[in-house]
Amino acid sequence: MSPKILVVEDEPALADALDYALRGDGHAVDTVADGEEAVEAAQRLAYDLLVLDLMLPGVSGIEVCRRLRGQSAVPILMLTAKDAVVDRVVGLEAGADDYVTKPFSMSELLARVRALLRRRRLDLAADGAAVVEVGSLRLDLERYESTVDERPIRLTRSELKLLALLARETGRGRSRREIMQHLWESDYVGDERAADLHVSNIRRKIERDPERPERLLTVRGAGYKLVPV
Repeated sequence: MSPKILVVEDEPALADALDYALRGDGHAVDTVADGEEAVEAAQRLAYDLLVLDLMLPGVSGIEVCRRLRGQSAVPILMLTAKDAVVDRVVGLEAGADDYVTKPFSMSELLARVRALLRRRRLDLAADGAAVVEVGSLRLDLERYESTVDERPIRLTRSELKLLALLARETGRGRSRREIMQHLWESDYVGDERAADLHVSNIRRKIERDPERPERLLTVRGAGYKLVPV
């Protein structure tokens, strides 16, 4: 069966273009124009992926992310304004898996959609053991549950997958490109700075002081590493 995608976009011309491109790439597509409709549709039908504009009438794209993340792990690809860095950070924190900035090429969007769908088919447990512990950080890759200092934390699929990569060899630095290739399961990684946004979001969840990280460290000129605390 073709992957089923929900497009949430209130600009008719862009919604039509997305519908046309995604159908041409072999996907089944539904489109809605506001956040409330998006939440209702996603709760009613089992979609494989959402393409979600953050600037929507009524219920915002951020709020759509938050509501759906309380019920579902469906991948969410955000559409954001060109320089809306804060929106991208907040969107990823709310549970989105990736973002594309407007204006974008359809080839880039389709590549990211394919990567997210490919990740959806892969079990996170393929990273190794079902449960990984690095100091007081515990990752359950089967149940998608995490704790730090025995306190439950809510990580997105991408955040959990990123930490699982760094946990394979604690203390070893991984470049932004390595991280994004791992998250996308592809050599095409788009904007490598997305790794920085994921790391920033993770630090707010696992560090005592995100401004002075002790667990998830920056490796100058290399990327990031995870160390036991």
